[in-house]
Amino acid sequence: MLARLKVDPFVLALLVVVAAAVAWPTPGETGGPLHAEKVASYGIGLIFLLYGISLSPEQMWRSMGKWREHLLVQAATFLLFPAIVFAVQPLTGHVFQQDVLTGLFFLAALPSTVSSSVAMTSLARGNVPLAIFNASISSFIGVFATPVLLAWYLHATGASLPLSTVILKLVLLVLLPIAVGQFLRPLAGPWVARHKVVVRVADRAVILAIVYNSFCDSVAGGVWSSQDIWTLPILAGAVIGLFLCVYGILDGICRLVGLKVEDRIAVLFCGSKKSLATGLPMAGIIFGTGPATALIIAPVMMFHFFQLLIVSFIAASYARRPEEGIPAPQEALPERKEAAE
Repeated sequence: MLARLKVDPFVLALLVVVAAAVAWPTPGETGGPLHAEKVASYGIGLIFLLYGISLSPEQMWRSMGKWREHLLVQAATFLLFPAIVFAVQPLTGHVFQQDVLTGLFFLAALPSTVSSSVAMTSLARGNVPLAIFNASISSFIGVFATPVLLAWYLHATGASLPLSTVILKLVLLVLLPIAVGQFLRPLAGPWVARHKVVVRVADRAVILAIVYNSFCDSVAGGVWSSQDIWTLPILAGAVIGLFLCVYGILDGICRLVGLKVEDRIAVLFCGSKKSLATGLPMAGIIFGTGPATALIIAPVMMFHFFQLLIVSFIAASYARRPEEGIPAPQEALPERKEAAE
């Protein structure tokens, strides 16, 4: 039934764990009977270990020579996003509390997605090897770029971040498991390939544990009771506006430099998206457990939902184009495709 309605079950699962946290936060809060914080902490390494086993170096390096495209994606991911969010801070600062503002900048500083960028590029008949390279390399760059950008932002707002400690944790909990996964790939790769459903369930279970623990702590700590009733609707509008702004600017640049349609699709889909699967573990490492963490990850969760929704429509539009051109916007069909990230 979910497939017929074109609803991503993972999005529904996120809504369910948030509702469960709101209804009964005690079991999932830090130190609670379910010990959700321990599942989240130990699971972070598992996520990136599985990612390392699944990552194919041959596919990733196939489009290595397209330096203009790579530069556009990474510049959009780590420069354009943060610049836009920081530029509108004087406006958003009157609407949101500081934890939400920090969450918006954290969202802007995150790397691109991997699986959904590749899946949508494939659906749209774009350059899949180009998408694989940029989505994958973005995750590695993000281990260093995300905390550096966040440290700069927090310093500008009067706070601080122990940068060297955070980067060391990210290296140990992100890069090291990926490296171990690559080492184990010849042995474990065939098993992972045969049991993709099991791997996907394990990956998503850890993400759900992070969300559940964060929202249980925030509800138990009374964080949401201090928020205005319009905070979430306005935040939804803000993340949609951010996506459309980045996508529009990036699309204009791609057309200006004359990228082929297939390459432009990959650049747009990788450069305009942010990774929930990487962002939530990073949030746990950088911000730890606590009531405010739910406010910080709320923009990431909202952006994840809306980027999937919007890009699904765009991908369907590109998929129906004739070989020589791109269809007019009114030719797009209201189709969606499930994405893992």
